[in-house]
Formats: sequence, structure tokens, C-alpha cells
Amino acid sequence: MTNHPTPTPSQDPEDGAALLDEVERHHRRFNVFPSEAAYVAVVLWDAHTHLMDAFECTPRLAFLSPEPGSGKTRALEIIQTLTPRPLITTDVSPSALFRSISDESGGRPTILFDEIDAIFGAKAAGNEDLRSLINSGYRRTGGILRSVREGENHRVVKFPVYAALATAGLGDLPDTIMSRAVVIRMRRRAPNEQVEGFRQRINEPEGHALRDRLAAWADTIREQIDGAWPEMPEGITDRPADVWEPLIAVADAAGGHWPERARAACLTLVNAAKANDKGSIGIRLLADLRAVFDGAERMTSVSILERLLAMDDAPWADLDGRPLNARGLARMLGDYVTADNDPIRPRNIKIAGSVLKGYYATDLTDAWTRYCPPLSEDLSEESATSATAATAQVRPLFPVADRVAVADEVPPHPTHEPADFSTTG
Repeated sequence: MTNHPTPTPSQDPEDGAALLDEVERHHRRFNVFPSEAAYVAVVLWDAHTHLMDAFECTPRLAFLSPEPGSGKTRALEIIQTLTPRPLITTDVSPSALFRSISDESGGRPTILFDEIDAIFGAKAAGNEDLRSLINSGYRRTGGILRSVREGENHRVVKFPVYAALATAGLGDLPDTIMSRAVVIRMRRRAPNEQVEGFRQRINEPEGHALRDRLAAWADTIREQIDGAWPEMPEGITDRPADVWEPLIAVADAAGGHWPERARAACLTLVNAAKANDKGSIGIRLLADLRAVFDGAERMTSVSILERLLAMDDAPWADLDGRPLNARGLARMLGDYVTADNDPIRPRNIKIAGSVLKGYYATDLTDAWTRYCPPLSEDLSEESATSATAATAQVRPLFPVADRVAVADEVPPHPTHEPADFSTTG
């Protein structure tokens, strides 16, 4: 094993770019990340933990993989040597984590949560209290309200829970955590990807020396970063901007090649997250329904379910061990509304003398427009954004000579009146 001398702090002002380069080299000795962007993000995240009070929020860092043995735990072990007051855990109750963060006597910890899939995975029970705490701790203004007894009285106290948090686990995390995270999709090392073995007695002091230098450098740039509004890459707004602002601010303070690398990494990882994000189960349903309708004006629930369940890459044939049925379809769509702000509900469709439950494209179009990505880049702006235009382009699924009637017990909505196809071919 190659011996690496322990870095020693210089008496001269620290070169931020050179220091971040050293931190990156330290990671590369022990970690194989899936991209250059991942190394950039992790190094900047390490540095930002030393500047927590300078930022409005702290991005969660999530190392996720489909299989064990992908280097996630080793990533947390190296981060543990580089960040202030690390608290590494694989199982913690909400109350224990709350007390660990809110007790400021020992300083704000850096939470390193390994095997988090055991808490939020498919077989877990939800753990809403823990998820709420993690989400509240994302912003500096976040807190948890508790009733505190003072003598015979009680008063409500807001306890701070703002803390940096990195996680590692299998699969994905709840959407609310994923949207607040820089996600690193880890994978097993290929035979040609070699790293050094991490030996705590030897390598931990090397990390600690870099940690101390990061802390000292952070003190020199704190005023510069506090309240800074770094220029974000084009197209990075809203939550992704919140997530990446602290990291880009650190890169700008470091200078050198880091500002350019940070913005490139931001675009790479945000776009990768979008590509991997299938959205909520409700949005997935809306997108699949749009494909199922394929321009049809109306479809029965039976036909919809038949086509949904036939999708090989969709979850509808096995939702919690059961296939999606008409009741479940109605319940999920009822969370969304029509263009007139009415809940989407099944309506009666009269077909060949029979009345069956089903859905109209006019009821779904507004939700499709708001929640689903455009069908293709060559769609006109009007068809991509206008419910009226989209409605005009739908075609009937059932051949009819006369207007398709809606059963008397469910009168048609004035704006949902089916078109007259008597003159169409």
C-alpha cells in the first residue's frame, strides 16, 4: 500500500481550489463514484457541512443502488472523516435523532444514515415521524414543535433540527426526501476499477487533517458566502436550485476550475434525477392513461384496466400484491381535478344499448397538461399547453353514428359534452 503523508495546514492563506482538489483525491483513493459529477458534488457537500449557518438550506446527499456491495457504506465512512461532528447510524428512532440534533451543547452534528432502506424501504412501515424530521431539517428555519412543561403550565417550543444529512441505501427514498437530495446512483466496481483498502487507524487521521483544513478555510470565506446568491445554470430553478445553491456557492468561493465543474455537475445530476424520476404513483397513472387513451375521446374502465394491466414495465398488475381495479382507479384519479376544478370521477358511457362506467379525455386533459411531460418536442405550443386544443384533437374510441349519450343519472357537464360525430368518417 502506498504511504500518503498526512497533510499539514499551511501558515499561508489556504487556496480553496487546491484544498478541494486534495479532498477529491482523498475520495478517489477509496471511492469509485459513477461519474465525474458525483465526485464534484460529494466534495462540495463535504465542504458545505463546515458552513451550515451561511446557507438557507442543506441538501441531502443520497447514495443509492439496486444491489448491496456498491460502495455506499464506504462513501459514508470517508465522508465521516471529513465532516464536523459526524454521527453515523443504521437505525435511529425519531426521538433519538431529534435529541441528537436539537441538543446544541455539543455543536450541530452531521448525520450519516446508512442502510436507510430499512427505514423507508418497501417492507418498512412508513416512519412518517422520521421523514418529517428529515424534511424539516432541510431548511435553517425548520423546526419541530414540542409541548414543554414549566411548573403547572405547558408551552409550545420550536426546537431546531437543521442539520446536514447523507444517506445510503438500496432502492429509492420517499419522494419528499429525494426532491431535497443530490442523488448518487452507485454501482458495483468493475474488475478494472481499483481502490485502496480503507484502514481506520492509518487513513482516518489523513481525513481528519483535511477536515481541519476545510474548517479553517470555511472560517475565512464565511462572510463571503453568507447570503450569497450564486448564478445558477440555465434551467435550474425551484427545488433543484435550493439544493445546489450551497454547493455552487462553495465552488465560487474556492475559485479555480471549481465554479465551472460545479455548474456542469449540477446540470448532469439534476437531469439524471429527472430521467430516473418516475414521479409519484399518481403521475405515473396519468402518464400511462394518456398513452392508453392515445387520442381517444372516452374509454370504459374495463378497457382502461385491461390496457394498464398489460403494460409490462408498469406497476398496475401488482400494487401491494393486487392488481389495480376500478375502485382503485377511481380513488387515485379522484385526487386530481378537471379544468373546471371538479374531482375526476368515472362517468356513465352509453355503448350499444348498455351503460358502462368510464372516463372522458376532456376530464383528464387538464391533469395531463399540468403533470405529464410533453408527448414530443414537435408538438405545437398550443397542443402542449391548451386543454381546449388537446380536446379538439381526440378521436372516438367507439364508432358511433349519433352523439354518445351519457346516462340520465349522471348528467353531462356542459363543458364535457361529447362531440357530434354524425358527419365524420
